[in-house]
Amino acid sequence: MSDTQQRIDALVKSNDVVLFMKGNASFPQCGFSGRAIQLLKACGVDTKTVKTVNVLEDDEVRQGIKEYSQWPTIPQLYVKGEFVGGSDIMMEMYESGELHQVLGSTPA
Repeated sequence: MSDTQQRIDALVKSNDVVLFMKGNASFPQCGFSGRAIQLLKACGVDTKTVKTVNVLEDDEVRQGIKEYSQWPTIPQLYVKGEFVGGSDIMMEMYESGELHQVLGSTPA
């Protein structure tokens, strides 16, 4: 495992909710990352408790996360060490109520 992969693995395993995104929770820098943050908020998650990783600040992480998850796009959500998916999957899970379950929150 490369140094970058080890850094990613440590982030994923040491935080309950991790979102690899473009920008941060206060200032998403792409529509998909913005939607991911809005979905977390809609599930009642305090985005201050979410570990966000701005892939625009580190090209090794930007490429490495795609290899780590074997998923080609960003954002990527991890909950309790498990890969959940990108913003489209998050939207589908939100609509079905499954995202609330994964996050351990109650639908509003």
